[in-house]
Amino acid sequence: MKKIQILGTGCAKCNELAANAKEAAQTLGEEVEFEKVTTINEIMTFGCMTTPGLAIDGKVVSQGKVLKPEQIMKLLQA
Repeated sequence: MKKIQILGTGCAKCNELAANAKEAAQTLGEEVEFEKVTTINEIMTFGCMTTPGLAIDGKVVSQGKVLKPEQIMKLLQA
């Protein structure tokens, strides 16, 4: 099972990214675990300097952008 982590303090862009990631996982029919990482110190441990960030299985794959569901699907399939 893959783990998707949304890195951000809970702003509108972070919430949009989370919704897009859930939509991508549902479209693919993938079992995924979601986690929101909201504290600055925790976000920094990922090396993410610009939110929102998206990590898959603990690896940051995007930061500072709200990816579309189609883009997230490609990252989940990689």
